[in-house]
Order: sequence, then C-alpha cells, then structure tokens
Amino acid sequence: MASENSESAHDTSHKSVRTAADEYELFRQRRNEMAVLPQGNLALLNTAWMLDPVGQWGDVWGAEGSWAAREPSVGGVALRADLSDGVTVNGEPVDGEITVFPRGSVHPSEISFASGRTATIIVNDDGQCGVRIWDAESDDIRNFGRIDAFDYSPDWVITGRFTPVEGGIHVQVEHLKDGGGTRDKVVPGEITFSIAGVDYQPMAFVEGRALMIVFSDATNGESTYSVGRFLLCAPNTDGTITLDFNRAYLPPCAFNYNFNCPIPPLQNRFPFAVTAGEKNVLNESGELLHG
Repeated sequence: MASENSESAHDTSHKSVRTAADEYELFRQRRNEMAVLPQGNLALLNTAWMLDPVGQWGDVWGAEGSWAAREPSVGGVALRADLSDGVTVNGEPVDGEITVFPRGSVHPSEISFASGRTATIIVNDDGQCGVRIWDAESDDIRNFGRIDAFDYSPDWVITGRFTPVEGGIHVQVEHLKDGGGTRDKVVPGEITFSIAGVDYQPMAFVEGRALMIVFSDATNGESTYSVGRFLLCAPNTDGTITLDFNRAYLPPCAFNYNFNCPIPPLQNRFPFAVTAGEKNVLNESGELLHG
C-alpha cells in the first residue's frame, strides 16, 4: 500500500513539471490578456503633452475638465473641473483646481471620468508631463482577436557573452514620432552572439531590472510587424547571457498609434530572419488589427 502511494505521489510530481514549451504557452496567454486590460496597449485613446506655457488652460481630447502645465518645481499637471463634470482623482470628486501627479511619484494620481474612461500622467526624458486617456471599451479592444506568434523553437534560445562597461556607453536613439530627434540611452555592456558563424553585437538598454534589445530582422514587413520587436534579457553570473527570441514581443506602437516607440539602432538590424516570438496583432477575423 505504501509503495502504491509513493508511486502515485511520484507521478503527480512528474506531471506538474512545466517544459519550456509550456512556459512559452503561458507567456503567450498572459500577453494576450495584458493587451486588453483597462489600461493595456489597446485601451490608449490619446496622449496629450502639456507643452503650452504654464497656466495656459486647454482641453484634452477624450477627457472632461481643463488642463495646464505646472511649474517644473511643482511637477505634475493642473486639472480644473466642476462637480458636474464627473471627474474623480483617487476616488475623490474634483470641484475646482488640483494638481495630478505621474506614476512613480510620491502621490500618483488615478483619474476617472463619468464616461468610464480613465487617465494617468506620464513624464518624458525631458521632464515634460503628458496626459494619457484610456478606454476599457475602445474599438481596438472590442475588435481584438489575438497576438499572432511563431511556434516555440528551442533553436532560438541562444547563449551569448556579456561584457560590462564601467559607466556604460551613452548612445542616441530615435523614436518614431520624434521627427529625427534622438534620446540619450545607457548601454551597460556589450553583448555578443553568433548566428551561422557570424558574430553580432546588439545594443541593449536598461529597462527596469533587465536589459531590452530593440531589434529588426528579415521578417519585418513580411511575417512580422514592420518596425521591429523587443527582447528582454539579463546577464548570467558566469558572464553569459541568454537570448530567448521566443520571448521577442511587439512594441506598444504595434497595438496603438498613440504610442511612440524606439527605432532599432543600426547594429540591432539583423540581416537574418528571426522566426520566433510575436508576429502581429490580429482582429477577430484573423486579419491585421491595423492594416
């Protein structure tokens, strides 16, 4: 009897072990779920930057109330509304003028409107604030089908080398909507990996506690999104770095034109086809959500 129980326990333990392919399917499921969150990529209606002089009031498309830039020393954005406008900040109705603050600040503001839409405040690299308007019932969310992706392939889990650079390397990176302007990014080290005997050294920027490679490849505009894709990675303790291109994912601008995404630097534009990771955002009919 004891032997049977032991064997049963062993079988249960064995079945609970996830394979790399299982983990990939879970990753795919979570990515699809994240796309339709109330403040997910498909919910963004508008990003309005407060570029007018301080104290100059104006409207923000998709939102009630009036909005204005605040002094840099104060930070945040000025919001003015009457009770009849139905605007709340952190659950409290707005009746008059207040300051709303970005995520990551000491007192971040969650803004809601009577329409059911919400707003958040963001800050760019130059310290300018913007208002983002979200709609949990947007047309894109209603029309969303899935994120199309390649099947899992162990061949696209590649081991490279990571060499730290003291102080990092400062590089200038273009974004889609910056009109040719560049933004300063820090590359903390050099990555080297090989494909078909050829070495490549992509630049990876700091992204939270990880590194992010913004890359393009020979599939772009054919089977994958035309601008490129993102890949998160982190150095291993032995000096190697694992590049799992199965986890390559679409940038926010593939879901929504209101996002401003980085353009892959020259050395991140691979001449080979990365047949792994996410391809495109599809509607319910299996066609491109944004053709």
